[in-house]
Amino acid sequence: MRRVLAIARNTFREAVRNKILYSLLFFAVLLILSALALGSLSLHEDVRMTRDVGLFGIDAFGVLIAIFVGVNLLYKELDLKTVYTILPKPLHRWEFVLGKWLGMLMTLAVQLAVMGLVLGLTLVAQDASFDLAMAKALWLLYLNVIVVTSIAVFFSAFSSPFLSGFFALGCFIVGRAVPDLRALGKASGGVARILFEAGCTVVPNLHLFYPSGAIVGAQVASIHRDFVGADYMIWTTLYGLGYSLVVLILAMLIFRKRDFV
Repeated sequence: MRRVLAIARNTFREAVRNKILYSLLFFAVLLILSALALGSLSLHEDVRMTRDVGLFGIDAFGVLIAIFVGVNLLYKELDLKTVYTILPKPLHRWEFVLGKWLGMLMTLAVQLAVMGLVLGLTLVAQDASFDLAMAKALWLLYLNVIVVTSIAVFFSAFSSPFLSGFFALGCFIVGRAVPDLRALGKASGGVARILFEAGCTVVPNLHLFYPSGAIVGAQVASIHRDFVGADYMIWTTLYGLGYSLVVLILAMLIFRKRDFV
């Protein structure tokens, strides 16, 4: 386990020094702060506007960071040939992938914490509060990027960064539309229904992790159904972590069989 943590710490330090991540973080913070100006244009909806735009910014840029870093985690080591000096040591390939994944999750946790802090200070500036519902919303968004990161690492285990990013982004878009695709499949019927159901089962239901402004403006409302309760949070957490671990294990198995020559 110490070897895994060492890889995770090194990955975290490398990610922190990445200038592109700072650029994405800067634009995310800028988008959150712009909610103040947008809120001033709305009639008695300034706080709701800030929450909506803030959560959207955290969600969008969190996913972009997860995909960008995730698809380059393994490829960068292969491209720089550093993997040849690391793996011959008493380090299993699955430990290498797990360490990279954990280091990425540490990076994303810091990124989301910074964006959440900026959003909280923005709400305080509007005489609003950063309540428990907002904390739940941020946790769901963090689960979302955990799943996206696992998918990005999975594709990077056997593909190039460009294709891995393309596939990961495609899974994210489809994952957000799972309820709509299931409804479309039921309306189609026949073979189409079976195909839609099979696709929606394989692709993660990322719609579960996306909170709307209503989740923080009301006690038990969201974009698709009530889910602020503890039962929803627990079930969604188990689903997100479980799906991520399954995909990560697949990435480990693929990377284990990969030929670096």
